[in-house]
Amino acid sequence: MRVDRVLAMRVGVLTGGGDCPGLNAVIRAVVRKGVQQHGFEFIGFRDGWKGPIEGLTQPLDVAAVRGILPRGGTILGSSRTNPFKVEGGVDAIKKTLAVEGVDALVAIGGEDTLGVASRLHEEGVHVVGVPKTIDNDLNGTDYTFGFDTAVQIATDALDRLHTTAESHHRVLVVEVMGRHAGWIALHSGIAGGANAILIPEMPFDVDEVCAWVERRFERHYSPIIVVAEGATPKEGSMSLSSGEVDAFGHVRLGGIGDALARVIEERTGKEARVSVLGHIQRGGTPTAYDRWLATRFGLYAVDAVKDGAWGQMVALRGTAIELVPLAEAVGTLKTVTPELYREAEVFFGT
Repeated sequence: MRVDRVLAMRVGVLTGGGDCPGLNAVIRAVVRKGVQQHGFEFIGFRDGWKGPIEGLTQPLDVAAVRGILPRGGTILGSSRTNPFKVEGGVDAIKKTLAVEGVDALVAIGGEDTLGVASRLHEEGVHVVGVPKTIDNDLNGTDYTFGFDTAVQIATDALDRLHTTAESHHRVLVVEVMGRHAGWIALHSGIAGGANAILIPEMPFDVDEVCAWVERRFERHYSPIIVVAEGATPKEGSMSLSSGEVDAFGHVRLGGIGDALARVIEERTGKEARVSVLGHIQRGGTPTAYDRWLATRFGLYAVDAVKDGAWGQMVALRGTAIELVPLAEAVGTLKTVTPELYREAEVFFGT
């Protein structure tokens, strides 16, 4: 195998934001191809953007990435640190890169992590992005790795909950992740045979949901309702939060499932229970599809570094991996369209 030593570089790799199945597959592909085909050296920055700010590093070579393909989470650790909210954070990153002799960064993350990468590119930092979000709401790419795993976990849960619902003649509300986009709820709800799917993009009518519940019981079946964590009713939000926000200004959501179950009991007289899948959806081993997609992203990302495609992000377009500007990818979220949502409505209350 030819190795082009002329192009040899020292490349930093980091993972930011929430952990996600497939992160390790990206790291493995970046390092394996970077070392074996391009003669690159790698250094891992720990805990997202906190790593280059504070100089937290770890060795990253072929030996370090052996056996990590099926592992969930990230061997580099993660955080929601925002260097633009840390005094002197950007200067600290530039200093760390200079001290460590790092020529380029591969940043793996979602809207927030890649938003930082885009701004650092404008500051002159050589950075290439890899999209990561189980919510599948990152613009510029058809799918992100981790999404398939999250949908499969939620679908498996729905399959199991159907028997409990029927055995006890009760309503089961299943709360899944999805702050601003209902992709997980929509896909898992359809795949798992839910009788209603509630998503952030479409504020729901509580009375209509209760009518679906009663109609389902009239047919001697128990309803299962899938609700994304960011879903809200038309007459006002029922999403409970602590009022706290993270470093990127996101309110910590939670409680829509419990609130909806209470309202359903009050208005229908039917017993309702809630299952909140939470972090279970993004933990554990990635599916075969997510390993495949994450690996392809990693292979193309390291090629982008070789080509000096700074400020770009790898993206899945159809079956091809392409490069799109980071600024384009983080400008707006990709959300469920009314047309897609209407495809599922035929199953509501039936």
